[in-house]
Formats: sequence, structure tokens, C-alpha cells
Amino acid sequence: MKSARLSLFRLLAPLVLICMLPGTATAQLKPGAPAPDFTLQATLAGDAFEFSLYEALKQGPVVLYFYPAAFTTGCTIEAHNFAEATDEYKSYGATVLGVSADNLEKLKEFSVSACRSKFAVAADPAASVIKAYDASMAFRPNMAGRVSYVITPDHKVYYEFSSSNPDDHVPNTMAAVKQWALNGKVQ
Repeated sequence: MKSARLSLFRLLAPLVLICMLPGTATAQLKPGAPAPDFTLQATLAGDAFEFSLYEALKQGPVVLYFYPAAFTTGCTIEAHNFAEATDEYKSYGATVLGVSADNLEKLKEFSVSACRSKFAVAADPAASVIKAYDASMAFRPNMAGRVSYVITPDHKVYYEFSSSNPDDHVPNTMAAVKQWALNGKVQ
């Protein structure tokens, strides 16, 4: 009997640990996959506009990052990090867009304070884009997990990265954007 309980514990322990991780998500769109097109209501510096991935890709790559909720500690840290790096992304022709299931009114304030009016954030309250990019939280499918993509002008995923650590997304996506630029901007 004791042996059976120990075996069950060994089987279930990893699952329990995974469930305890906040905001876990596993990106399923791998490099080379087509990037689903979308248009969302977005805000930059508190001003609302319509963000079209199709139109943005005409200018260069898009760093598309998903985050759970505006004004939470990790998401604010991540937004600050992207804000600090926005000029460098722009030097490579890249556009940064953050996406969450928050409503546009909440994101207007977030775009000014946390994003420091440097890049746009888009509202996906129906989680349709979050789901199209397989960026849902494991146990809260209508919320985004912390997942980042680099999408190139040929409408393909160049790079994907999933981590609950908000500090990891800028260095990883920046390295991918630089690699894309150095490789003659082709995948």
C-alpha cells in the first residue's frame, strides 16, 4: 500500500508543480509557421487606434508579446523592459505590440504609465488572438500567458519564446530581431 502511494506521488508531483507556476503557457506556433493575421483595437500614449498585423508587417518585423493583465507586477516590469528597448527595436525596423485580454480603457492608462508611451498595447477581451497564437494560460484559457513571438514581413513566425519570467522576453526577442537583420532579413 505504501509503495502504491509513493508511486502515485511520483507520478503526480511534476503535474502539481506545473500547476503552481503562475501564468504558464506553452507557445505552439513554431518558427516557420504562418502567423495568423489580426486587427485589434490598440492604444499608444493613451490614444486609441486600430492595429493591423498585415499593415504593420509592411514596415518590418513585429515583436508580438502576450501578457496576463495590465498593472500586475510582472506585466508592469515586462512593459517597462519593452519600453526601454523600443528605440533599439525600431533601429532594426521592428514594431512592438503587447496583447492582453484587458479592455481598451484599462490599456489606455497602461500604455502611458507602464509602456511609457513608447509602444502600443492591444485589447483582446474575447481572447481570439490569444487563442490563435496558442498563448492562453494553461488553466485560464481566456487570459494570455507570457509568450513572445517575432513575426517577419513574410507573415511567418521567426521566433517564439515562453517564460513566466518577465525579464527574459526582451533579451530573447531582441536577439531574434538582430539575427533576422544580420541574416539578410530572410528566414
